Amino acid sequence: MTAFLARRLAEIIPTLLLVSVIIFLLQQLLPGDPATVMAGEDRDPEVIAHIRQQYRLDRPLPVQYGYWIKGVLTGDLGESMRLKEPVAKLVAQKFPVTLQLALMAIVISLGIGISAGVVSAVYKNTAIDYAVNLFGLWGISTPNFWLGILLITLFSVHLGWLPASGYVSPFEDFWLSLKTTIMPAFVLGNSFAAVLMRHTRSAMLQAMAADYVRTARAKGLSERVVVLKHAMRNALTPVVTLGALELGTLLSGAVLTEQVFSIPGFGKLMVDSVFNRDYAVVQGVTLVTATMYILLNLLADVAYVLLNPRLRG
Repeated sequence: MTAFLARRLAEIIPTLLLVSVIIFLLQQLLPGDPATVMAGEDRDPEVIAHIRQQYRLDRPLPVQYGYWIKGVLTGDLGESMRLKEPVAKLVAQKFPVTLQLALMAIVISLGIGISAGVVSAVYKNTAIDYAVNLFGLWGISTPNFWLGILLITLFSVHLGWLPASGYVSPFEDFWLSLKTTIMPAFVLGNSFAAVLMRHTRSAMLQAMAADYVRTARAKGLSERVVVLKHAMRNALTPVVTLGALELGTLLSGAVLTEQVFSIPGFGKLMVDSVFNRDYAVVQGVTLVTATMYILLNLLADVAYVLLNPRLRG
């Protein structure tokens, strides 16, 4: 296990370095000039030149990257050109919002996906199985922004049960926070629930055809015990690792959902920064998101090794 961790950690360092280079270079492809945007409507050449010098935009790209990565290694992600605040501070403010959404989405998707997958496998080739698979197809095919608009129309406009937009921290008002985040969390978790259902169903069908399940049935154990204690426990091993991977995807893929529901998280911060050519914020948010995704991949690998003793060594 120690050798496995050391090998995976050694792979992460060059991966993060390569990711930082790609993020920095892709940033240069954004249309427009941030110095011109910051100069305002007058666009005084002297002001533009001062801004370029202040943010080192007049330096060659390798020099700009060197300054940026040096700051990253010391915890300095730069300063927002528009908000005049440290990027690290903005990240610290917005990340908990997106993390809350992602965790709620994971809970919703695990509850729906695993339950539906187990039911589908137990009632294979029946009307229940076909209905669950239809749900899975719907979940995968439905665009997040469209589902979000439908939920707002139903639960906010017509029924008036939930607020259409906004965000309240759970530390300020837990129940109001739950009301403001339950719809966007469901939208985020919807597609993953469908994917999880398909994986759970496949793993359960494979487990229920195994010899140890036939042995359990031959001992006279009830079908409920066979399914939940024997088949399901072994089938969920790959599903657990899939959940860790999906958390990284949810952290980076909440852009449209946060825009639809006006949630002030990572996604909305990213979109606003792109529109305002705020290079430092875009680079910082993208780097943090990529780092989280890589670390969650490592967590998924570790979880899989811990849950599957045959891979230890």
